[in-house]
Amino acid sequence: MSLIRVISLTSLAMIAFAGNSLLCRIALKETGIDAASFTSIRLVSGALMLWILIRMRQETYTGQGNWLSATALFVYAAGFSFAYVNLPAATGALLLFGAVQATMIGFALFSGERLVKLQGVGLVLALAGLIGLLLPGISAPPVGGSILMLGAGTAWGVYSLRGQGTADPIRVTTGNFIRTIPFTLALSAIMLNRTSFDSTGVFYAIASGAAASGIGYAIWYTALPALKAANAATVQLSVPVIAALGGVVLLEEPMTLRLLLASAAILGGVALVISRK
Repeated sequence: MSLIRVISLTSLAMIAFAGNSLLCRIALKETGIDAASFTSIRLVSGALMLWILIRMRQETYTGQGNWLSATALFVYAAGFSFAYVNLPAATGALLLFGAVQATMIGFALFSGERLVKLQGVGLVLALAGLIGLLLPGISAPPVGGSILMLGAGTAWGVYSLRGQGTADPIRVTTGNFIRTIPFTLALSAIMLNRTSFDSTGVFYAIASGAAASGIGYAIWYTALPALKAANAATVQLSVPVIAALGGVVLLEEPMTLRLLLASAAILGGVALVISRK
């Protein structure tokens, strides 16, 4: 694969991942769709798009994926949507990214991996950034939304850990997305009395599921084999930055000093940890 193609595919994937935060926040803030419906439509449309991509490859997802991973995927998607009811796009993306990396780094430490001094400094810096972002104050994000997003990030970290070393990640992801459908039906049934739709909100949910999730993951997994492990981890640092810029431009969200300092600490700290791997 040529360098230009790798860069192009990687850039598109990062934009798609950041796009999930922007699409979800815009839908829940500016349209009439509720968080449960957004989650269900996102997962179902993502499953359909991935299934179409698999069929275009003349393959089947049969036997791929598992219920534990599908549960983690659903918990991530539901927590993500409900968190964005009142979280700004930039703050949500940063909390999500921090929780994902904390989960994966924590598992590595639990499994016996040891950090060199510079990695230890990075870990402390990233944790300090998360704590500083969540401390009470005028510009602190809502507590409920923050807890939900941290839970979503933890679930995505678990999902990522369970998917490491997968031979065909697109087929596995397809199987897991399809397995989330019963969960989405249950969620929609539980939240039936609070269900609300409008055409624009449904469009954003489909765009998040089919394009930003389904096609986004397919693009990322296509580019991933051409990236070194450290490069693949480091490039994901751009996702919260893209989401933050999108939030400022598209949603007129304020860029507070607390958010800037926390972003620098979290992203810089994580970069120190993963750059040594």
